[in-house]
Amino acid sequence: MQKLKPFRMVFVNTYDSLTDLEVFRKVLKNDSKAFEILYDRYSELLYTLIKKIVIKEKIAEEILVDVFELIWKRKSEFDPGINNVYSWLVTISRNKAVDYLRRTRIPNPVTTPYDNEYEDIFIIPRLSPKIDSVDISTAFQIKGNVEKTLSKLTDAQKYVIHLAYYEGYTQSAIADKLKIPLSTVKGKVKIALNNLKENLIKEKE
Repeated sequence: MQKLKPFRMVFVNTYDSLTDLEVFRKVLKNDSKAFEILYDRYSELLYTLIKKIVIKEKIAEEILVDVFELIWKRKSEFDPGINNVYSWLVTISRNKAVDYLRRTRIPNPVTTPYDNEYEDIFIIPRLSPKIDSVDISTAFQIKGNVEKTLSKLTDAQKYVIHLAYYEGYTQSAIADKLKIPLSTVKGKVKIALNNLKENLIKEKE
């Protein structure tokens, strides 16, 4: 008679089937495994965004580490009622990368001390409940539409959006940099954002 092998229970990783919000709810309870899942899902995306802003790979890697340390430290700032983990993580990453540029920009680097108060104002986002909830899978699905709509903007509109979003320039700073009236910058930003919105709506139809 053949000797039976000891029975081994196979554990299914239930974390993989959880939504982003469900994973983050576990993170809020200091679940380190859930935090690993969050890192696995988002690290590549966030690194790509950060590198697009700071350009240098080593700096992007360092900022990514800072971002996840900050997410763990300030996780209680996330409002589960908003149900928008994707937007919260992406905004923190963008803000950290832009803050690096502001602090290293020559001339006029930012010299404000970096503390919790500074983080509250410039790094940690306060998302509006009116923002559509997006998870990472949906974000990848609409990525092509966003890139397509961006390509339809004029070069001037693209540049203004780039300065504002990827380099962290205020509208006043953009006006100074381009040596054009502030009202012109505000007009270009408004038109660019309206065009983006209209084109995205058309892509969805």
